[in-house]
Amino acid sequence: MNKLKPAAYQLEQAKTRSGFERAAQSYDAAAVLQREVGDRLLERLDLVRMTPQRVVDLGCGTGKITEQLLKPYKTAKVIGLDLALSMVEMTRKQGGFLRKPAGVCADVAQLPLQPDSVDMMVSNLMLQWCNDLPAVFTGLAQALRPEGLLMFSTFGPDTLQELRGSWGQVDGYTHTSQFVDMHDVGDALLQAGFRDPVVDMEVITLTYDEVKGLLRDLKSIGANNATAGRNRGLTGKDRMRSFYQAYEQFRLEDGKYPATYEVIYGHAWAPTIAPSGTPERFI
Repeated sequence: MNKLKPAAYQLEQAKTRSGFERAAQSYDAAAVLQREVGDRLLERLDLVRMTPQRVVDLGCGTGKITEQLLKPYKTAKVIGLDLALSMVEMTRKQGGFLRKPAGVCADVAQLPLQPDSVDMMVSNLMLQWCNDLPAVFTGLAQALRPEGLLMFSTFGPDTLQELRGSWGQVDGYTHTSQFVDMHDVGDALLQAGFRDPVVDMEVITLTYDEVKGLLRDLKSIGANNATAGRNRGLTGKDRMRSFYQAYEQFRLEDGKYPATYEVIYGHAWAPTIAPSGTPERFI
């Protein structure tokens, strides 16, 4: 479970935020996987019959999903929320002349939302950046109205296994986040009080002509290494050379290099009776 993961894998919020702040302009060009998973997540949402009054896109990034949520929910207030202000500013520019989403810069672990104030929450590949997933789910359940919907995608443990395994042959530092197992995600939803959680997964593999392309894409989307156990110094040429050599073991027959992503999808319904004791917030 996220809150039980070793201290070395705890994510430093300032480092996480700075990566996404810098990536606002380069994100869309590199976010091929994020767009594809987002499209698949929205396809699942098409099966839900709701007329929400307030919809929140958690971890909105540049606002591509936020903008798409404006179309089916024409009377709803749609809000994009992200840790990085530069991302929020881009989200506010989405939509048309007559209707644009609102944008809020905030940490999902400290939601600035009133209790029982949101009908639907959507989150595409953001939850893996949370240190304490059960606590985050508890906050989401409190902000949702009774029987409100949470729909999300996140990454599972096999994500970037090639990168992690290659660095594991080079040094003892942490180079990727520790991703939560699908069953633990489901348990965290139940622990937070959500009803009828449904969780499933699929594996998506991207391929690159060279490993540098993977590293370049990760940097372009802001997915820097924010783990507490990372190397705080410069990565020298010798260690990078050793890393590239270690990655050769994963090279495919066509000469390309794979990057595996275990994508977890889930949805659940907020408690019928709203949790009590939630402090007042300002939205």
